[in-house]
Amino acid sequence: MRTVGVEEELLLVDPESGEPRSMSAAVLARAGRGDDGEQVFERELHDQMVEFATHPQEDMDALRAEIVRCRTEAARHAGELGCAVAALASSPLPVSPSIALSRRYRWMAEQYDITARQLVCGCHVHVCVESDEEGVAVADRVRPWLSVLSALSANSPFWQGRDSGYSSYRSRVWQQWPSAGPTEPFGSADAYHRRVADMVATGALLDAGMVYFDARLSERYPTLEIRVADVCLRAQTAVLVAALVRGLVETAAREWRQGLPVPGHSVSLLRLASWRAARWGLEGDLLHPATLRPAPAADVVRALLDHVGEALDAAGDLEQARAEADLLLRAGSGAQAQRALYERTGSLREVVTGCVRRTQE
Repeated sequence: MRTVGVEEELLLVDPESGEPRSMSAAVLARAGRGDDGEQVFERELHDQMVEFATHPQEDMDALRAEIVRCRTEAARHAGELGCAVAALASSPLPVSPSIALSRRYRWMAEQYDITARQLVCGCHVHVCVESDEEGVAVADRVRPWLSVLSALSANSPFWQGRDSGYSSYRSRVWQQWPSAGPTEPFGSADAYHRRVADMVATGALLDAGMVYFDARLSERYPTLEIRVADVCLRAQTAVLVAALVRGLVETAAREWRQGLPVPGHSVSLLRLASWRAARWGLEGDLLHPATLRPAPAADVVRALLDHVGEALDAAGDLEQARAEADLLLRAGSGAQAQRALYERTGSLREVVTGCVRRTQE
């Protein structure tokens, strides 16, 4: 069974006004280290956010429990400082983000300027792979399906105090980073590492850790890292995304071992698939990964479940994944929940405070 881990970036907000607060250093100092001596929470680029990473898990119930525990701990530490946490991929209220104090982040701020000063929160999923060769073979094969994960996780409709018109505006902001987005197939681990080395050699990136491919080999772990999802409003949605990513990795690895060809979809079309997922989420047509032609979102989500069904079933995740996907298709994504809160209250502050509560449900 492949292990899977999740990294979530949470927004730090004022519990009354809903405005982002620069409290990451204080929250981390209060959190300290866990009982096992590990640092559970980490600083990110901006002072208005905090990140945690789960342990590698085989069982999705264990993963869900750890995500809930980490969210609860983050809320407790923040609450002791008069702050709150929200699983929001962008701030509904206007914000002027501040850059965390570190040499790396200051370099990024100087190099990328306004691109580094836009506050967004993502969810990254790590799945273990046996080797770099397997990881690259998987990355080449999962490319057409990643936009569906973006649609399922969409949770950033508001930007700087107004409705952006997108379900996942975070993903549009993220595409401004020069190394972000889909890639052409690499074909081998050697070709992948040469590409990364060439990118770093341009001087536009500080190191390989700034290669932000949608699917990349992790610099820290023996994993393939998928980086397309918004941080999810509900913990259970994050678990669904993690289960689907593991299913995609296992399915692609089997295809590689069987000698099946890599899908030949171009980056140009994959970018359009990503854009459509960001624009409409689950409320309109997506581009079907098999044809890259428009199809209803429900049909595309079910096509993904069918594609990875054998792997999900082997892991014991199929029934739960289908149930959660059906719930999202009926009840709506995080973006739809945010818009519903705004329609009901007419207040972006109420959107934030409502999402603070939902983050820990």
